[in-house]
Amino acid sequence: MEFLDRLLTCADCGGEFIFTAGEQLFFFDKQFKNDPKRCKPCKSKRSGVGLKTGTGPAAAGLSRTETRTECSECGVETTVPFKPTQGRPVLCRQCFQSKRAPTTGALVTAAATAEMVAGSPGERIPASIELLAASRV
Repeated sequence: MEFLDRLLTCADCGGEFIFTAGEQLFFFDKQFKNDPKRCKPCKSKRSGVGLKTGTGPAAAGLSRTETRTECSECGVETTVPFKPTQGRPVLCRQCFQSKRAPTTGALVTAAATAEMVAGSPGERIPASIELLAASRV
């Protein structure tokens, strides 16, 4: 099926807008039965996209839940954006980021292990062996 750009009239402002061949292909793939009725500015105005500057619950007018608790690692009092579950550790921002920080030693060790498996530094090894070597680190 061949798609050509078509001119349509907006139901809100009465202006003409182009229904491109790419948009028609998208509508066809999604099995939409009707052509669009509104131009992009009227559609975004109608959906309220222009009204909200942010996203998420705060933009929708909902407040974020903040819970005061004690860090399981260092013991400092902190706030977290969730209600802690009993039995699970709660970390302050500093402890959380220090636990998440990737270690560069693992990357060096993975490369060294791959080299040992290959035999010589210039020799090419299969990807499956590279993955196996990296997973053992």
